[in-house]
Amino acid sequence: MEFQPLTPDRWRDLEALFGPRGACGGCWCMWWRMRPKGYKARKGEGNRRAFRALVAAGPPPGLLAYDGGRAVGWCAIGPRASLPRLDNSRNLAPVDDQPVWSISCLFVAKDAREQQVATRLVRAATDYALAAGATTVEAYPVDPPKRQVDAFVWTGLLSNYLCNGFREVKRRAPTRPIVRFEA
Repeated sequence: MEFQPLTPDRWRDLEALFGPRGACGGCWCMWWRMRPKGYKARKGEGNRRAFRALVAAGPPPGLLAYDGGRAVGWCAIGPRASLPRLDNSRNLAPVDDQPVWSISCLFVAKDAREQQVATRLVRAATDYALAAGATTVEAYPVDPPKRQVDAFVWTGLLSNYLCNGFREVKRRAPTRPIVRFEA
């Protein structure tokens, strides 16, 4: 498996991976990047255009996972400051004032699930952030008591992170830990 930053020349690969619905319900990985009112107004095509503009402006907002030349996974990674909706979340509000990079979204093609793609994307995204100067990478997985529908685990499962050296630093809700990897 190969991991590449999402740059404008890889946009078509992301479109093929996300499909016409933008991964999940027209999100196009804009959920955490916008306030609720703005997100709802742009849902679908508006979010696609906004995300494409973000990719064009750079820096890359995440990584694509490739298997045999085909994009099979996506991981959003970047400074938490680029994700304003996190600050308004009661459960995912900042733990402290330390600057962190956040893994905010994972998406794996249906036919590539159950193959450790998400876990490998977490490792690649962590390495990418550290190479870009981050000292702490944070994530917001789910820790459900039973198996969830795939659409509900778009921030990843706790196990995707723990096996990559992350540790839980806060849990304000029973199923929503905040985890960190510190260099």
